[in-house]
Amino acid sequence: MKLIVGLGNPGREYEDTRHNIGFRYLDLFSKYINETNFHEKFNGLYIKTKYQSEDLILLKPMSYMNLSGEVILKFVNYFKIKPQDILVIHDDLDMPVAKIKLKENGSSGGHNGIKNIILNLNTEEFKRLKIGINKDSSIATKDYVLGKFNCEEKEKLDAINAKVISILVDYFKLPFNDLMSKYNRR
Repeated sequence: MKLIVGLGNPGREYEDTRHNIGFRYLDLFSKYINETNFHEKFNGLYIKTKYQSEDLILLKPMSYMNLSGEVILKFVNYFKIKPQDILVIHDDLDMPVAKIKLKENGSSGGHNGIKNIILNLNTEEFKRLKIGINKDSSIATKDYVLGKFNCEEKEKLDAINAKVISILVDYFKLPFNDLMSKYNRR
């Protein structure tokens, strides 16, 4: 079973904010596979389905970003999911807007949602799909990540929609090293 998690914050006030990019692309993928009926469990919104002959859960933790790991741990324990079968979609301040990078494991890179996942799962051995949101040092980090994208940024993100879908489709077909080789090109 694979678990794809989109990170974000619940509530209308956080819709379309930089920190909610994980929700954005998880929703896009759920529409692509024609599975849009999310259910509630363990403080998360999830879809359990089959995709490419594999059991799949799509998950949006409804805790705040800094507590995402608590929700993920409940799903991992309940559905008996190995950390290596988890892919987390999240924002990355250190990359330009709409730049994409796949990562197999490693530290949080300062991302509080990832920190909490590592803390709760007690491992860094889960996969990530990082999407750049840039950094504006003239604005406090918290205000920046909770801010909305401007028109130019939205256009850049819309331009990578097909690529993100392609990555998620290939995630079920390719070994992760091959996936990284294919999509992490500079």
